[in-house]
Amino acid sequence: MPEPRLEIEGLDGRYGTAHVLFGVSLTVGVGETVALLGRNGAGKSTLLKAIARVEVETTGAVRLQGQDLTRLMPHRVARLGVQLVPEDRRVLGSLTVQENLELGRHAAAPDRPAPSLDEVVSLFPTLAPLLGRRGRELSGGEQQLVAIARAMMGRPRLLLADEPSEGLAPAIVRQVGEVLSALRTQGDLSILLAEQNARFALDLCDRVYVIDGGRIVFGGRPEELRGERELERRYLAL
Repeated sequence: MPEPRLEIEGLDGRYGTAHVLFGVSLTVGVGETVALLGRNGAGKSTLLKAIARVEVETTGAVRLQGQDLTRLMPHRVARLGVQLVPEDRRVLGSLTVQENLELGRHAAAPDRPAPSLDEVVSLFPTLAPLLGRRGRELSGGEQQLVAIARAMMGRPRLLLADEPSEGLAPAIVRQVGEVLSALRTQGDLSILLAEQNARFALDLCDRVYVIDGGRIVFGGRPEELRGERELERRYLAL
């Protein structure tokens, strides 16, 4: 396994008084794509928000390159190189695609200067003719690509992608998959991909965890999970 970029140990998470994560431990290596699989409500989105320090109260350890994130504000976590692509995308409808992308520059840091707009658009060629279009005029698939591209404008070390295939037509899912696969070649970017669509995620990842009821119930390589038919049936509805 490569050098760890993200290390989580014994993480508990709460929304107010509701206990939703229980002793979660996992790692994501430098340059790795790791899938986090589970049914709706299993805790995938909550865990990604806990890493990004958004909404979830936590105890336990979350470290990025050895630096503790658990006491930091969300904007500080983003400046350290953690970018969350949320499940609802949050593309601003009144802004153009270019303006939405430019917002991502605020997460860059002196040691990770923001790429040029042309550099990012080259990774997302279907966005090139859409730069002047308003966010509200985009399809769901186009908004998903904008959300991922906006995150890349901050030159992240760790990309947290929350359900990027949700609600998209099969052809658009394939396009999103091609984009995420291409991003794996961008330097030493690490990706933690939370998905219900196991087949989509397993084709992209180096390792996989399964979460259920806020607990990690499996960790291993994709081919190992594919051999666990009972686990797939019980936790992934395959």
